[in-house]
Amino acid sequence: MTTKVAVIYYSSTGNVHALAQAVAEGAVKAGAEVRLRRVPELAPDAAIDSNPAWRAHLTATADVEVATHDDLRWADAYAFGTPTRYGNVSAQLKQFLDGTGQLWAAGELSGKAATAFTSAGNMQGGNESTLLALYNTMYHWGCLIVPPGYTDPSVYAAHGNPYGTGHAGGSGLPGEQVLAAANYQGYRLATVSARLLGSAV
Repeated sequence: MTTKVAVIYYSSTGNVHALAQAVAEGAVKAGAEVRLRRVPELAPDAAIDSNPAWRAHLTATADVEVATHDDLRWADAYAFGTPTRYGNVSAQLKQFLDGTGQLWAAGELSGKAATAFTSAGNMQGGNESTLLALYNTMYHWGCLIVPPGYTDPSVYAAHGNPYGTGHAGGSGLPGEQVLAAANYQGYRLATVSARLLGSAV
């Protein structure tokens, strides 16, 4: 049975998008079928246009499919990505998650592996608290959290965040070490999910 992984993210200027691509590539490397999806932009045009990088990224990723509840039903495992917003989940991703009540009530989200990744302006800008806040939703869903932990050298090389890959976005797009950690995180999610599926009764 091929593991199905949904990588669902929000990115304003491209940092989280780059991490999402690396996570997806890692899951593919593990043999998974992957859907890479973005959630809708909620910010007004005035806010987006105030930052040329924001507008440029929105235009450049217009062809990335928008996440739907069908993607959640389809997947065996989830990887969620968000920039930090005051140490918390972005409104764009949070709105998508907040709309899953019927799926949750029907038990369609439980028992699935889940992981998360993020980017703040600097290393102490809320990366860990954002991941922990995002995992709260996964706990309510009944998911099995699959953090990277300290299970691979790539985690240490990318500043050692055991909760999920975190990037200091103020330094620009993620570099080779951070992308390697995100790639490993996707690989780990897919392999753990495959084990869960293999032991299902």
